[in-house]
Amino acid sequence: GPDFGPRGEMRPSQSTGSGVIINANGYIVTNNHVVQGADMVDVTLYDNRTFKAEVIGTDPDTDIALVKIEQKGLPYLSFVDSDNSKVGEWVLAVGNPFNLNSTVTAGIISAKGRNINILNRNTEQGSTAIESFIQTDAAINPGNSGGALVNLQGGLLGINTAIASPTGAYSGYGFAVPSNIVSKVVEDILKYGTVQRGWLGVSIGNVTHDLVNEHDLEITEGAFISGFADKSAAREAGIREGDVIVKINDTPIRTSSAVIEYIGLHRPGDKINITVNRDGKEITYPVTLKNREGTVAAVKPEERTGAAALGAVVEEVD
Repeated sequence: GPDFGPRGEMRPSQSTGSGVIINANGYIVTNNHVVQGADMVDVTLYDNRTFKAEVIGTDPDTDIALVKIEQKGLPYLSFVDSDNSKVGEWVLAVGNPFNLNSTVTAGIISAKGRNINILNRNTEQGSTAIESFIQTDAAINPGNSGGALVNLQGGLLGINTAIASPTGAYSGYGFAVPSNIVSKVVEDILKYGTVQRGWLGVSIGNVTHDLVNEHDLEITEGAFISGFADKSAAREAGIREGDVIVKINDTPIRTSSAVIEYIGLHRPGDKINITVNRDGKEITYPVTLKNREGTVAAVKPEERTGAAALGAVVEEVD
């Protein structure tokens, strides 16, 4: 939004963040919140060359954006499989905290699959955010957003996105979007112009001690299904309220964020096998994921027209 100077005159506001070059032809990944609402995006490289960047696409649900500069032959980072990363593994966070150019901090992966309820929520349609962060104790501060979390071989494990902090500065925990989610978002933006997100159409939560007692569950881990959306692919497949998801395809599921991450890697029309525990028995259902409208078609990018293209929200004055 506009920033007002000391005498009340309007001046353009600026925000800064970090980014990661992901191929030689100028494609750069950053956070959606770094470029959101920006009229212009300037990219400054490590060697101080500055370019105007075009925003190719954004995904508020994962807080990822793809921008491009017109430049060839750039050094870049390759994605590695974030599923193979382990808690306790050493990682490096690279970025520009507090406008300090190219800062590297070291730490370990302190947890995986973290859901910290920080991304924008679309409350009319329920939560649409995909949160399954890699948690790290490498120092991450304001300005690090959009920077790289890399393993010791220099492979891109994630995009640093958030900090959990009572003060707004680093207090021991940073969170990165895993590379497997980032690469899916980038692929979709390049191929379809917008992210293609498969939907199960379920309300889920972690299995807790209280849920086990309340519903006489036979297991203590998994994702408990508490309800369904209107056009639910899961309900159509035969899954019921009170079932606990314990496996998707061959991946064991222990938490609800694991379901969110796994489904988030799939597109409408994809077929997956979901194994639920019902009254102590495991049953597997083939499920065809849908889009938000309840069909299996690819979702078209929203046309940015009129006020939306200006970044404005307008309403009638009563």
